[in-house]
Amino acid sequence: MSVLSSLPQVLGRYTENVALGKKSWFTCGGAADVVFKPTDHEDLQHFLKNCPADIPVHVFGVMSNVIIRDGGVRGVVIRLGREFSKIEVEGDIVSAGALALDANVAQVAAENGLAGLEFLSGIPGSIGGALRMNAGCYGTEMKDVLIECEAIDRQGQIHVLTPDEMGMTYRHVEVPADYIFLKAKLKGVPDEAEEVKARIAQIKEQREESQPIREKTGGSTFANPSALELSQAGLSPDTKVWQLIDQVGGRGLKIGGAMMSEKHCNFMINTGEASASDLEELGEEIRARVLKKFGIALRWEIKRIGEKG
Repeated sequence: MSVLSSLPQVLGRYTENVALGKKSWFTCGGAADVVFKPTDHEDLQHFLKNCPADIPVHVFGVMSNVIIRDGGVRGVVIRLGREFSKIEVEGDIVSAGALALDANVAQVAAENGLAGLEFLSGIPGSIGGALRMNAGCYGTEMKDVLIECEAIDRQGQIHVLTPDEMGMTYRHVEVPADYIFLKAKLKGVPDEAEEVKARIAQIKEQREESQPIREKTGGSTFANPSALELSQAGLSPDTKVWQLIDQVGGRGLKIGGAMMSEKHCNFMINTGEASASDLEELGEEIRARVLKKFGIALRWEIKRIGEKG
């Protein structure tokens, strides 16, 4: 029996055997059994309430920091649509749907004379993903600007969560894995629109100079080690993960069609013909080398989903 025959009737669209990996920023990997695109929040809620509990459910935004393994993804993959990408401003509060691009949120805030969200222009992906991993850069994280967010669980129940309730720490949140983020309210700070836009332009320029943003990449591969881990390894607390990768010969290291960027060696690149296995194997080789030399177990920032081919 196919997965599709067990799913509830919905207003949105089901599509079988979707080449999901090709839609990721790495443009490689396997297919999804079924992709569901809900028409709105109510349609998503109806699906979750009525989807059999034994069918796996996954959710992706713009798939900027994910490796879809070559064997594909079983069950149902939810792809949020335009209804979930709205951005609204009221006073100094920016409300953004889970599919709203981080960079677009920063730009809308700037156009409305709100500062504090410029860092989002340096994060590839969408607000839902940024919430899931407490994304951040240039000294600011989601926890610093989040007022509250809305999420829906596997049973279709809506939850409103504050940063404290989410247990937000560096690149981590204490939120159940089956929660799907729907939207967030972010706190801005009134400022001159042109000055905010100038800071966003500066961030974009910095990214262009230091990161391989025009390659098939997925953003930062590994999170920076904690101060405790660095101390135990006899390293400065200011040491960044790219420096560790560099010291174990990671810069430019290749496995198959996968390569650690020469420009920024914490970025993994599909040079053209990489498989998802190439990418994951390369990442694990880097982890093994860093563990052997420094005793530090690097933590993946990129999610790896599905079955190995």
